[in-house]
Amino acid sequence: MGPLLPQGIINGDLNFFFALIIGIAFGFILEQAGFSSSRKLAGVFYGYDFVVLKVFFTAAVTAATGLFFLKYMGWINFEFLYVNPLYLWSAIVGGVIMGFGFILGGFCPGTSLTAAVIGKIDAWFFIGGMLIGVFIFGYFYPVFKPLHMGSFLGSPFIYDTLGLSQQWFLFLLVLMAVMAFAVTQLIENSSKKFKELLYNQKLSVTYPLIFILILSFIALWLPQQRNSFSNEKEKSILLGDILSNKRYVNTEKIAHTILNNEKGIYLIDVRTSDEYNEFHLPGAVNLPLNDILSKESIEKLTKNNNTTVLYSNGSSKADMAWFFASRHGIENLFVLNGGLNKFYDDIFTESSSNNSDLSGKQDEQRFIKEARAYFREGKANDQSAGKSIPNAADGAPKAVKGGC
Repeated sequence: MGPLLPQGIINGDLNFFFALIIGIAFGFILEQAGFSSSRKLAGVFYGYDFVVLKVFFTAAVTAATGLFFLKYMGWINFEFLYVNPLYLWSAIVGGVIMGFGFILGGFCPGTSLTAAVIGKIDAWFFIGGMLIGVFIFGYFYPVFKPLHMGSFLGSPFIYDTLGLSQQWFLFLLVLMAVMAFAVTQLIENSSKKFKELLYNQKLSVTYPLIFILILSFIALWLPQQRNSFSNEKEKSILLGDILSNKRYVNTEKIAHTILNNEKGIYLIDVRTSDEYNEFHLPGAVNLPLNDILSKESIEKLTKNNNTTVLYSNGSSKADMAWFFASRHGIENLFVLNGGLNKFYDDIFTESSSNNSDLSGKQDEQRFIKEARAYFREGKANDQSAGKSIPNAADGAPKAVKGGC
């Protein structure tokens, strides 16, 4: 549902509702375009009706143009765009089988459903044959698997495969569509069969095609591509922040904040809700990594004026959350160095002070001892509702080892 869902314009719970509406509209358009008639669909193979080619080209150039400009405006992130994986041999064999089926039956899977719902008997037979083919493929899948999974080439974009930029690929695609429309129109005009099938009302595509051609020409002269998000941080700046490691804060700083009940740090627990409910740092708010860029999470991160510190069991999940949020343009973000694992070692493990880099720093060692006593005696639990760091009354504190 891009760009509505990623930008938070619609609620994720309504995703399937809008998908249903779009699906109904898609079927209606196919039927109105004549895709419920097998004679009309098969006409492209016999050279008297090219409505299939025209509709497919129209869909391709509309989608390609829309995706290009939505990406340019920062409304769609191509890194999250699903691309079907390419298995070369199964794609070739499947294409040949579907082509023969299209010629013989006059339908493809989508158009057969469009025709079936309005009562076309030949479409029902086509669907029956399709289901039989699905059953045979599924039942004998071990036989077909080497072909089905052979020659995996990843999920490439066509413009990458051709070595073209997105702008030039878009322009050439639209130019190809215009030429195809012009050539097929000349062929149709000379076909008596086409005139017999022609509807009384003709739909002119000249002006829409000219408009899309102008847009694709504009794309060639656009300045450097904008970021995936309208407020995204520059890549060079983000890379500098990553290499500098200035995002890390140590255990002592967080413990000092909790110990003194200071208000300058906003703690964000990016673990799952189950892990958070089991225990968490006092005052921490749970924003799971998978939801870190949700509308609600972004609002909490941007409206907070304090220093935001992300943490997980280790550092990797918190680092990922920091990267996603920082790239989105959110400022003043930091990561608890080592996560809860290191926090546990520094606060609860007696030998940690002997092995840490605090040796010889009496003030800092004394602070660690005070913090250790503070957390062990359970005073930290009084600072926030719910469970947090376990205290001595609960027995030996449990390690947080594992996880990212």
